[in-house]
Amino acid sequence: MKNFVKEGQKLPLFGVGPYIVYGMAAVTVAAIVLFCHVLKIGNLGMAWLLVFRIAGGVLIALGVFVWLMGAVFSHMDESITENKLQTRGIYAWVRNPMYSGGWILIIGISMMWVNALVLVSVPINWLIMTVSLKNTEEKWLLNLYGEEYADYKKRVNRCIPWFPKKNSQSTKEQRL
Repeated sequence: MKNFVKEGQKLPLFGVGPYIVYGMAAVTVAAIVLFCHVLKIGNLGMAWLLVFRIAGGVLIALGVFVWLMGAVFSHMDESITENKLQTRGIYAWVRNPMYSGGWILIIGISMMWVNALVLVSVPINWLIMTVSLKNTEEKWLLNLYGEEYADYKKRVNRCIPWFPKKNSQSTKEQRL
């Protein structure tokens, strides 16, 4: 991805993303250090090792996939430089695939430690991501795209990739 600002471009190419992901990574590292190395509590027995490692590996792969779909294969840099709202591809499933991919990746990495208490970082990281996005990028996008973005928010989840809801406007049009 290019890091440039085209004349007339209204949104930053990278936004607050790196800060959100670094914040989530810092919370996770702090949990790993605290619970696994300092307090040495929450470690699960060998019976859980395979379960956590397989689940962690799957989540790491899924996180990388979601991030790549949003960052590399969606042509998002073109949408930003042309001031167009991206709603196709992975963006039809989740509004913030790059942040979501990072979050899912970090959950997978957390699971590799096979420590139940490290997983406390998962909802904390979700909260960091949600609050940050609501107070920055979502406000920018609503200001820039108005009703188009408001409708998009109603159909597509912010952080967890999921099937999009039916567009209420298109549903009304189909009935007529």
